[in-house]
This record gives sequence, C-alpha cells and structure tokens, in this order.
Amino acid sequence: MALKNKSSINVWLSAARLRTLPLSVSGILIGSSYAYYQGFFDIVIFIVALLTTVSYQLLSNFANDYGDGIKGSDLNRIGPKRAVQTGSISKSSMKKVILLFSIISMILTFALVGLAFGLFTNYFFLFISMGSLAVYAAIKYTVGKFAYGYFGLGDFFVFIFFGMVSVLGSNFLYDSILSLELLFPSIILGLLSVGVLNLNNMRDLLTDKKCNKKTLAVFMGPNNARLYHSVIILISACLMILFQVELKIDSFFLNFLLILIIIGLLKHLFQANSVATPKDYDAFLKPLAINAFFYSLFIASYFFKLF
Repeated sequence: MALKNKSSINVWLSAARLRTLPLSVSGILIGSSYAYYQGFFDIVIFIVALLTTVSYQLLSNFANDYGDGIKGSDLNRIGPKRAVQTGSISKSSMKKVILLFSIISMILTFALVGLAFGLFTNYFFLFISMGSLAVYAAIKYTVGKFAYGYFGLGDFFVFIFFGMVSVLGSNFLYDSILSLELLFPSIILGLLSVGVLNLNNMRDLLTDKKCNKKTLAVFMGPNNARLYHSVIILISACLMILFQVELKIDSFFLNFLLILIIIGLLKHLFQANSVATPKDYDAFLKPLAINAFFYSLFIASYFFKLF
C-alpha cells in the first residue's frame, strides 16, 4: 500500500513539473527586490506573491497536461511523457485538480490584491481582473476548442505574463507605481521564457505538426524557428549588458556572475544551433531556464543590497 501511495505521489509530482517553478518566480524576485531598493518592500506581500505565482504555474502545468492529453497531442511526443496521455492520471482526476488550483489561485489573488491595495479599490478590481485573466490564460493554453497554444500565440502570452506582468506587476503591488526602470529586465525575462518555450516547440515540431498543433515553431518551420531562437538569445544578452551599464554595478562578484550568465547564453546558442535531431533540444531546456533564474538572482542580489 505504501509503495502504491508513493508511486501515486510521484506521478502527481511529475505532472506538476516542479522544474518550471524557478523560472515562474523569477519576475517576482526582480520586481520585489526593486521595491526593497526603493524602500517599499513588504515581506507578507512578497510571500503571498510567490505563492500566487506558484499556484498559477502549477495550474498551467496541470491544464497543459490535460489539454494535450485529451487532444492526443502527446501520443508521440519526444519529450517526457504526460500523465493523462499515458493514463497514469485519469481525465476526471486531472479536471478536479485543475478546478482545485483555479480556486486556490483566485483565493491567493484576492489575498494578494487586498494586502497590496485594500479591498474594493480601483486597483483592487483591476488586479482581480488581471488575476482572473491569468487563471483563464493558464487553462486556455491547451484546453478547449480555441486553445491559443494551438494557434501560435503561446510565445506572446509567455512574454507578457512571465516578463512584463511578472516583473512590472509584482513591483506595482508595493508602491502603485509603474517602474519603467524595470523595463529592460522584464523584457529580458520575457524573452528567455519565450526561448524556453521555443526550445520545447522546436523539439516537438514534427509531432505538433502531425496533430495540427500550430505553434509558432510550426508556422515558421525548423530553420526559421532556430533563427528566431538565436535572435531571442542575442537580444537578451545585449539587454543584460545595457542594463548592467545603466545600473553601474561595481561589485566584482555580481559582474563576474553576469559574465558567467552571458557566457552560458552564448554557449547555449552554439549548442542549440548544432543539434542533429529535434530530440537533442530537450537537453537545453533546463540550462536555459536556470540561466534565466540566475539572472533574476543577479538583479535581486543587487537590489536587495546583498553584494
């Protein structure tokens, strides 16, 4: 019985895709650390913002598993097998978990927005609407007849939510000011998140095309998708340098860390352009996500005045 329970837990942990969580909280780290730098930081808002973001990401992961599973998109996928597709989690059980995390996400959103702006203020209603949209977007990526992930819009929504909304939105929670000083890191984080998605889509390009899942990589074709990926990485690296110059960081440790991050991106670019088969892209997903997370730690370390 214990072995069966342990196996069930492992199945759900696999479906949750915990490896996606560091990237999902990266924007919160940057936005919140800048609030600290400006003197507006609130530890309670920070913790609830992290929990809310994690709940959105887990909801998205479960919904993605369910959506692709019922559409048959995962039948011949190259990457890790999905729970609904393999039958290790039933469709009805996954639907219940999606509903549960939708409720949890909205409860946390109410708590976060209430803490930040008070109840029933103009910003309260604005951010509740944005939170509702985030829940809807998390589900509609692959679920439903008009799932936007099947029409080449995944990259756009990932850029907006993982970049602009995550960084600028989280900072806005503390002081109700749109800090355009964070525009560069929000674009960088958005682009690197799109890069992770594009790697996934280049890996699955052939199988996605067969099941009519029209990701941006499918629309562009393998060669243009690879060029698109190169542009994303190069722009990100250039913006990192420009933002460092703007901040005038004089910490040897932080400058050394940034050099390592940029070297990591350039190494990734070379490797991603040298793959022999689509399956080879899978090995570069985690390193790119880690690079993005370390960039958020680099920025947060500076704004939190750790170095």
